[in-house]
Amino acid sequence: MANQKRKKIILAIVWAIAAAALVIMLLHNNPLDDPHTQLIKKIWSCVLISGGVVMFTLLYDRVALLAADLYSNRRLIWRLSKNDFRKRYAGSYLGVVWSLVPPLVTVLMYYVVFGLIFKSGRQAISGTIDVPYVLYLTAGLVPWFFFSDALPGGTTSLLEYEYLVKKVVFKVSILPMIKVNAAVFTHIGFTAILLVVSMLYGYLPSVYWLQLVYYTACEYIFVLALVYATSAIVVFFRDLQQIIAILLQVGMWATPILWNISVISSRKRPLFKLNPMAYIVEGYRSSIYGREWFWSHFYSSTYFWVVTVLLFVIGAAIFKKLKPQFADVM
Repeated sequence: MANQKRKKIILAIVWAIAAAALVIMLLHNNPLDDPHTQLIKKIWSCVLISGGVVMFTLLYDRVALLAADLYSNRRLIWRLSKNDFRKRYAGSYLGVVWSLVPPLVTVLMYYVVFGLIFKSGRQAISGTIDVPYVLYLTAGLVPWFFFSDALPGGTTSLLEYEYLVKKVVFKVSILPMIKVNAAVFTHIGFTAILLVVSMLYGYLPSVYWLQLVYYTACEYIFVLALVYATSAIVVFFRDLQQIIAILLQVGMWATPILWNISVISSRKRPLFKLNPMAYIVEGYRSSIYGREWFWSHFYSSTYFWVVTVLLFVIGAAIFKKLKPQFADVM
């Protein structure tokens, strides 16, 4: 009885938020935006919001069950996440320092190729504002490294912890989160390096830096939504690991990391912004040196969260559907 009452309250809140978002969407106008483009954005945003809230309502029970499992096992998740991170570098002399070495080498390599050999120079971000290429590059690579670490790790979490999956009493649903949490530890260290690089180039700490917490949370939830689907599917379709590796290679070039999204024509730019990682990457950059709040990008923020919630609902449904067969297949 209490669960049904809680369900009604939560769904009422979700529908109220969706209704408010639709009203704001219809009333919102950007005088600098093309009217035709703005109309298309409004139509698609309304479709996504409406579809998202309907799907959430239909699949509420599966999402609620997953959320309850994660909350009730939060201490175990924290303990296993730390152990997972430590065991990656167990026995090595430098230990967890190795988690930062490959990303730093990658940044250096791209800087030498694009910054020194091809002379990319300073990158214009808006109007007359430009930033050093190495800072521009690092701000884009930091969130991507987290994504490219957490997604494959979360995808193979059930395979890696096969012995736990076969235990009847163990909550298998916490395993994907453990791998994503382990990737967060590396991300925190690399974000600290980004802030140091920013200060070396004269971009001193500001209140906008607090947005890094928001964008990290955005990426965390987005990756978590993906890995609940991929970790369940890969148990039955092992080739998914290789497919994800290829998609990550393509995705890095399809995301404005090494290149500036402003070089794309205004008509084609919305297509690239359909990539949720473009929102994250641009958000990191605007937090470090852009001096922009995330709510100033109204359509992008709305689109990102609607897509992320949809992916999470779908991921939770797939995981719950396939979960009873995990132990038999492994």
